[in-house]
Amino acid sequence: MSTKDLPSDKIYAKALSKTLTHVASPLTVGLYSSCNSRINMVLRNIEVEMEQETKRRERKSPGRSKPRPVQPSLCSTLALISRLLFYRPVWTEDNQHQKNVRFVFVRFSAWHFAGSDLLWAGLVMRLCVVLQQKFGKLQLGLYRMCQHDEETAEHKKTIEDGIANWRSKKICCFPLWLVLALIVTGAVVILALLIMFGFPKPEVEEDGNPEVEENDGFGVLEGFAIATLGLPAAGAVRFTFMLGKNLAFNQDFNIRSSMDNQKVSEKLGFMNEVRKEMKLLSHFIHFMEVFERRRIRVVLEITNLDRCTPKKIVGVLDAINILLSDEESPFISLLAVDPEVLVEQVDNAECCYNQKEAFGFLDRIITLPFTVPPLCDKSKRNVFLNIVRGQSEIPEVSPQKDDHMPLGSTKSSVCVEDESSLNGKRLLEETSVPLLAQTNKTEDLKDDEVERMVQEAFQTVHQPTSLLHVYLSGNTMSMRRIINSIRVTVVIMEELPHFQCQPAEKVAAWVVLADRWPCRLSWILQCIEDTQQRKAINQEVGMNSSMELWDVFMKHRLELHLMKEEVEDFLERDGDPELFEKFLRLDFRFTVGEAERFDQCTVNLDLSIKRKLARVRGSSKLKDPTQRNPFDALPRRQVIHMSTDGICEEMSRVGLSDKYAEVVKSNHLNGRALLFNDHADLKEVLQMTLGEWTTFKMTFLTGNSDTEGYEESRPAPAQPCKAICPSSPGHAAACKTTNV
Repeated sequence: MSTKDLPSDKIYAKALSKTLTHVASPLTVGLYSSCNSRINMVLRNIEVEMEQETKRRERKSPGRSKPRPVQPSLCSTLALISRLLFYRPVWTEDNQHQKNVRFVFVRFSAWHFAGSDLLWAGLVMRLCVVLQQKFGKLQLGLYRMCQHDEETAEHKKTIEDGIANWRSKKICCFPLWLVLALIVTGAVVILALLIMFGFPKPEVEEDGNPEVEENDGFGVLEGFAIATLGLPAAGAVRFTFMLGKNLAFNQDFNIRSSMDNQKVSEKLGFMNEVRKEMKLLSHFIHFMEVFERRRIRVVLEITNLDRCTPKKIVGVLDAINILLSDEESPFISLLAVDPEVLVEQVDNAECCYNQKEAFGFLDRIITLPFTVPPLCDKSKRNVFLNIVRGQSEIPEVSPQKDDHMPLGSTKSSVCVEDESSLNGKRLLEETSVPLLAQTNKTEDLKDDEVERMVQEAFQTVHQPTSLLHVYLSGNTMSMRRIINSIRVTVVIMEELPHFQCQPAEKVAAWVVLADRWPCRLSWILQCIEDTQQRKAINQEVGMNSSMELWDVFMKHRLELHLMKEEVEDFLERDGDPELFEKFLRLDFRFTVGEAERFDQCTVNLDLSIKRKLARVRGSSKLKDPTQRNPFDALPRRQVIHMSTDGICEEMSRVGLSDKYAEVVKSNHLNGRALLFNDHADLKEVLQMTLGEWTTFKMTFLTGNSDTEGYEESRPAPAQPCKAICPSSPGHAAACKTTNV
């Protein structure tokens, strides 16, 4: 197997494709992945594998049951038209269990129709257009005129015994083709006689009146000729008119017209009308199955649905459930989405009230959940290398290139320099004009040095001996951000005056750290900044530059835990917490000094996260310890670092008896014990009066707004649930039982 292959995706795509060739339709597959490129990768592999399975089965078919070619010839087209006009298919055990199968793939990107009020109608329109392209407008129009009957469309197929696949349409016990042939033959014969001999002219008497009695035979002959020629002509005109109408006004046109008509779209029967059109398409596919001597399955690939609004998402899911899930439907729906986003969007829809209902709604639709597995380390290295070299993320369709080509060569699409060195230098000079006014280092900047360092940084990610590829995300967009950010970071480092260049591995590791854990890194940088500010104001001992970032995080992690309710959205952007610990604690032990240097050239870290953390942390209040809130309450981050003696001193300051200080010491109650214990347990241990307990609680347990929401984030007590009711009688009706 080639080193550029993605074994996991190919194997799982093959397994899914083989399953789809054996299971009965209708089928709805939930293809789950958070990476859109991974989804496209798997979908393309599925199409390739299913096409190969189709060809393999056709090669094994015996001659008498060999299916017709997919690309029709002139003879095949004429045979199909004759079947549409004069015959009806017969459903037999043989033609209903064909081993050969043909797949028609329909890719529907919901994002392209996101502006439509009826997104599900766009899905049906796309399906109609593709089927017309695959089978032909003429064939579909003839089927609508000559085969489809709305009254019998709802009836199930009746399986008959026998080997005949076709039954001729009959009129008065005669085959339709025979009756039509006789009419046409008779009309042609009469027309030929009239052309050859013409109508006899009646003799005119002297007074100008025709001799009626003698020419009655000619009048009868004329009437018979007109009747013989007129009826077929009228039928041909009507047939031609209806066929032209069906070709000009097809299914997607009718649906689009109904969507534009507000009165029609608001009717309850609009989806029912669309359902009838889907029924027609299903019956046409069943007709083509008998004609082509193979099963036909329409694979509907629905992508980018999770990018739409909740109402439209639910509409598409309902359409899948209502329109495409008929018992005899030949459709296989591949719902390729990010499941986390999809459930959240469905949860926000008007028809759902909680995530339990959202999951239940999906379970009623999805008949085969398939989660795309995460990329292995080898696959992540290969994808990273392909992106650096400007190839596709899908190695199967990537052009073969020299493995020894430098990662940052000018042939790479991520390289910012032109192939011409002269144009590259000119571009660099034009983009760095503002820096020339501030620094004098640009004159000494060497393009080859920048390129060498960029290549080394890419190599540290791709090399199997490196530890950095383990921390890459399987999302290709994250890889692209890292690749582009590394190059920008290196250029900035070279441009900054008096900046000490860092090793390439350190640069790449810092970029990966900022991309994978932006909230935790912003928290560490904010803690370092606050410590340096307090050092300047209070003349305190600052943070040692050799102190590791993991130690800084451990020192302040409880503060982050207390405020996690307010920064939950930012924390959800971070990757695996265990990998974060392994990254900073074992593999890449960055120090405070390195963080301060890298902070100057970090471009892939959102500063709004750091500003939010600074506001929540309330650093301005901590700089002035004399500033207290109106209730004289200590900030919870100050309480959490207090020792037992510090708590006793604060209790003495607020006028609490010394006997309570002895209780605090005997029970080893420090700041963490106060904040993380249940209030009822503390009150029982301290044995305070109601007034003393109120003073104690207001001092130690009522923090400022920066830790609001702590009650919801502390560990749960022993009881599984309790009733929470507002103390005010007017809110008694708002009582509810909740997990605590």
